[in-house]
Amino acid sequence: MIQNPKCKITVIKRSLNQDIIDGYMKDATKSSSLCSIFKEGDEFLVYSEFHMPENFCHWAWADLRKDIIAIINGAQFPWFKEKGLTISGCTDWFKPVIFKIEKITG
Repeated sequence: MIQNPKCKITVIKRSLNQDIIDGYMKDATKSSSLCSIFKEGDEFLVYSEFHMPENFCHWAWADLRKDIIAIINGAQFPWFKEKGLTISGCTDWFKPVIFKIEKITG
């Protein structure tokens, strides 16, 4: 049985907080590059809220999973222009990535 995707995750922005990196990280661990796992525009289909998409970051999945579950189960956030959509992010505050999560109906 072929399962239809329940939602789509899209990478909308990668950031670098160099001032925080410089202020708090040890010199040996400092990095001046954006997240290397994702690129803007990357898309991932989610077939089950219990199974992470292939090639997805485990840390980001842990951060996004509560929002994925909410969207898949019909959550509507009145502050968004579109229904069935939310914006979420990973909690790597040195090199954060922002994601759009949207329900796929059908």
